[in-house]
Amino acid sequence: MSLADELIADLDDLGEDELEETEENKDNDNDLLNDLDDLDDLEDEENKDENEKSKSMDHEEEKEMAIKVALAGKDDIHSIAKLASSKQLKDIMEKIEHFKSIPRTEYHNTGPVEEDPEYDTIVKANNITADIDDEILVIHKYIRDHYASRFPELESLIPQPMNYIRAVKEIGDAQDLTQVDLRQILPSEIVMIVAVTATTSEGQPLSKTEIKKVLDACDMAFKLEADEKKIFEYVESRMTFIAPNISIIVALSKIPACNIQVLGATKKTNTGLSAAGVQRHTGFIYYSDIINRTPPEYKMKATRLVAAKVTLAARIDRSREAMDGSVGRKLLEEVEKKIEKMQEPPPGKTVKALPIPDDGPKKRRGGKRVRRMKESYAVTELRRAQNRMIFGVQEDEVSGIDSTEGLGLIRQSGKIRAFQNDPRTKIKLNPKRQRMMGGTSGATSGLSSSIAFTPVQGIELENPETAQQKLKEISDRYFSGFKSKN
Repeated sequence: MSLADELIADLDDLGEDELEETEENKDNDNDLLNDLDDLDDLEDEENKDENEKSKSMDHEEEKEMAIKVALAGKDDIHSIAKLASSKQLKDIMEKIEHFKSIPRTEYHNTGPVEEDPEYDTIVKANNITADIDDEILVIHKYIRDHYASRFPELESLIPQPMNYIRAVKEIGDAQDLTQVDLRQILPSEIVMIVAVTATTSEGQPLSKTEIKKVLDACDMAFKLEADEKKIFEYVESRMTFIAPNISIIVALSKIPACNIQVLGATKKTNTGLSAAGVQRHTGFIYYSDIINRTPPEYKMKATRLVAAKVTLAARIDRSREAMDGSVGRKLLEEVEKKIEKMQEPPPGKTVKALPIPDDGPKKRRGGKRVRRMKESYAVTELRRAQNRMIFGVQEDEVSGIDSTEGLGLIRQSGKIRAFQNDPRTKIKLNPKRQRMMGGTSGATSGLSSSIAFTPVQGIELENPETAQQKLKEISDRYFSGFKSKN
C-alpha cells in the first residue's frame, strides 16, 4: 500500500471514530438536554466554539495534506480517484436499480426496520455519498492544478468545485471566451467577470494531452455527481416506506428531541467574523418548510416543538406501525395548531369592580402624645362663645381692612376667661439643663453690659444698670407730686 493510500485510510478511520463518538454521546440524553437548553454562559460557549473550530481546522488540514500527497507524482486521474470505478460503488448502484424495479407492497412493511431487505442498501448508499463528496474534491484539486497554467484566475472567480469543473468543461482550450456560453452554469454577473478577466489573463495554451486529462477528470466528476443524485433520489423515494411519519412532518427513534433539533447544525465562526447574530442550535429542522412559514420571533419555539414530534414519529416508524402516515399527519396538524396558538394575541384585561370599602370600627390610638395633639387642636371656650349667638340679639362685630368678624357671645357674658394651660402638660426643663442655663433667678452679674452707637465715638460700651438708674431718677421726679399726697 502506498503512502497516499495509507493517508486516505487514516482519514476513513478518523471519520469512523467521529461516528463512534457521536453514537456514545447519544446515550447522555439528560446532559445534552441541559447543555442545549440552558447553555447561556458566554465563556463556556466561546471555549467550546474554539475547541470545535480547532478540531475542524485540523481535520481540514489533514484532508488537504492527504489530497496533496495523493496527487504528488501522478498525472492520470484514474490512478488517483478510484471510487468511480470501484466495485463498492458499482454494487450499490446495481442494488439501487434492482430495488427500484421491484414495487413496494404491504408485506415489505412488516417486521423490524433492520430486517427490511432494502435497509442495508439504503444505509450503505447514504454513507457512500460522503466518499463521493471527498472524491469530487480530489478531482477538483487535480483539474485546478492542471488547468491553472491555462486560466489561473478562474479558481478565485469560481470557488464552488462543481461549478468550476463545469466551467472548465465548457471553456476547454478556447481562446475567445465570448464564443463560449457559460450562462447555463454560472450567473450572468460571474460570466461577465470571467469574460473580462480572460482578456487580461496571462495563461498559456495547453497541449492536447493535458486538455484530454482535464476533460477526462471533468467527465469523472460528472459521473460521480450523477451517481450521488441517483442515490439521493432513491433514499428520498424510500423514506415514505421506511419512515412515512417522519417524512410527513419534516422528511429518528433512538435520538432524543434535543439532539434531533441540532442535526445538521454547523459552526459559522470559522470565517473570523462576529458570531453575535448567529442562531445557535439550528439544524435541518430549523430550515424546513414548516419553520420557514413561522414568524421569526416564534421560530426557535416551533423548532423545539417540531423536534419533539419528529422523535415520536421516529419511534412509531421504528416499530413499523401506522405505515400509511396517519400518525404523522395527526402530529403535523397538532404542530400547526400550536404554532397558530403562539401567534394569537393575549386576552384583554377584564375591568374589575372596586372592592367594598371596609367602614367598620377602627382602632383609635391613645397615649400622652395623642392627648397633647388633641389639646393643641382643641376648640377653646372663647372660640365656642364666638360661634354662638342669642336669638333676636345683634352680635358685636370687629371690622378689619376688608372684612368683619362676628364676636358672637363674647362681651355679652362675663364668664369667659382666657384659656389656661394645664401645668401637668407643660414642658419642664431638666434640673441639669437649668444649671447649665444659669438657673431661673432674675439676678444678673455686675459685668453685664450693652453696646451703644453714638455719633461721637461710634461704638461705646455702657453699663445697663446706669441707664436704669437714670430712668428711675426721671420717673421719681415726674411722679413726685402723687407720691407726696399718698
